Amino acid sequence: MMENPVIHVEKLTKRFGSFTAVDNISFDVGKGEIFGFLGANGAGKTTAMRMLCGLSKPTGGTGTVAGFDINKESEQIKQNIGYMSQKFSLYEDLKVWENIRLFGGIYGLSDKEIAQKTDDLLKRLGFESERNTLVQSLPLGWKQKLAFSVSIFHEPRIVFLDEPTGGVDPVTRRQFWELIYQAADKGITVFVTTHYMDEAEYCNRVSIMVDGRIEALDSPSELKKRFEVGTMDEVFYLLARKAKRGE
Repeated sequence: MMENPVIHVEKLTKRFGSFTAVDNISFDVGKGEIFGFLGANGAGKTTAMRMLCGLSKPTGGTGTVAGFDINKESEQIKQNIGYMSQKFSLYEDLKVWENIRLFGGIYGLSDKEIAQKTDDLLKRLGFESERNTLVQSLPLGWKQKLAFSVSIFHEPRIVFLDEPTGGVDPVTRRQFWELIYQAADKGITVFVTTHYMDEAEYCNRVSIMVDGRIEALDSPSELKKRFEVGTMDEVFYLLARKAKRGE
């Protein structure tokens, strides 16, 4: 068992009537770790992530996220995490700086903090000239970088990324992962779901879910060694083909 994990779950379960979406899963995630949470459609990963984010109550099991109980302290969890989905969660009809200010306010930062951090963020991203641009006018890759930067604007302990790189080209995906590495270097834990197996290679450890259960959990190099294959694609295929249920 890991010492002082930022995410700790034991026998986490979620049932919808007679259907068990998440079946008795247990794992820990450490500070500053990039943790890949993989599974085919219908494997249960989105349901599990919703419980960890305080958006859905478990049917059974226990767990803590950023030190808060997932059964009793969902509001505190929401205040201590960042979240970004494939849908970006930015407001298309607001300017770049207005989006940053809005989310800074939602996260409880002061006007002074927001102003300072906005300048720093725009400079770091090379977006200074886009300060007053409407978000809907930005290229997809730029929106994505902005959405991720906004999701960690309040320096949360953990950021949950739900298939954040869907639909973008490989070069932009690589640039996005540079931002993930920078966040992890600052001690932010990154919990990421992805359909791209090359991205699984960038994670410190990877969990692979099949039919609601975790079938494998280790570093990409150890998983490839264990299954005697050369890529995470092949590891995923060997496990996912055991699945009995679809979407």
